[in-house]
Amino acid sequence: MRQYHVPVLKKQVLEYLIPKKNKNFIDCTIDGGGHALEILKATEPKGKVLGIDQDKEIIESLEKKNLKNLILVCNNFKNLKKIVKENKFGPVSGILLDLGMSKWHLEKSGRGFTFKKDEPLDMRYNLESRGSKVEGGNVLTAREIVNFWKEKEIEQILAEYGQERFSRKIANQIISERKRVPIKTSFELVEIVKKAVPSWYKRKRIARTRPFGSLRGRHFATKTFQALRIAVNQELENLEKVLPQAIEILEKKGRIVVISFHSLEDRIVKNFFKEKQKLQIIKILTKKPIRPSQEEIKLNPNARSAKLRAAEKI
Repeated sequence: MRQYHVPVLKKQVLEYLIPKKNKNFIDCTIDGGGHALEILKATEPKGKVLGIDQDKEIIESLEKKNLKNLILVCNNFKNLKKIVKENKFGPVSGILLDLGMSKWHLEKSGRGFTFKKDEPLDMRYNLESRGSKVEGGNVLTAREIVNFWKEKEIEQILAEYGQERFSRKIANQIISERKRVPIKTSFELVEIVKKAVPSWYKRKRIARTRPFGSLRGRHFATKTFQALRIAVNQELENLEKVLPQAIEILEKKGRIVVISFHSLEDRIVKNFFKEKQKLQIIKILTKKPIRPSQEEIKLNPNARSAKLRAAEKI
């Protein structure tokens, strides 16, 4: 598996983490290792990076590179304190959380993350996950949600996690379709959304506000797929769990950098940082979130919604 994830805001990550010779860092979302490899270079010869990812295939791919001073762990970052303790890792000078979704999951995983391919509706990052169960003991997947959750519950996650304006109509259409036949694949779900939303919503196209600027308009199924993915992987809950652990683990003057791609993620980080600064536990380093440059967006359109926030432990 080659590196599919292009590291976002790489220069800014290094500026705020300030990795130095022989210091130790944690990359809670290592993916292809784009950020971690730069941190390793800056911390040579004895500095170490603890790289965490919940997808076994991603970890196995990085293990094949046999990179010196890179410790890899297949786990969920919500268990950060436990991971650090089990690996006897420290002291920790900096922690990175890049919450962006891996391009590999969209293009190569075959788990139904994208509406562009006809794949089984799974959407789990960790196929071995046994933490989230539904009635009957089945592991929580997107297929379980659309086939067994109540209409109100489906509507709620579409509205909250996807910020989908037609959440009620889409949820109602899902219920109607599943009474006839189980919903199993991504293309089946796309067709259901297509039936539920108005014609003008389906005709929306991506349009640039200015050359290489931010993009307006998305595929009509984008928000539905996003909402299901967030629900399946409990992304917001896990973010809320890891942030206090990260601050506790950091040594004095240690830094935390978080890159978010969703307004709900950014709100969680923003409010957490504000709360801890009031308690004089951290000092916020970014008054406003750092955004990618137009040049970076040109090279990597997926970076357009990225927001970086950083703080230092007092």
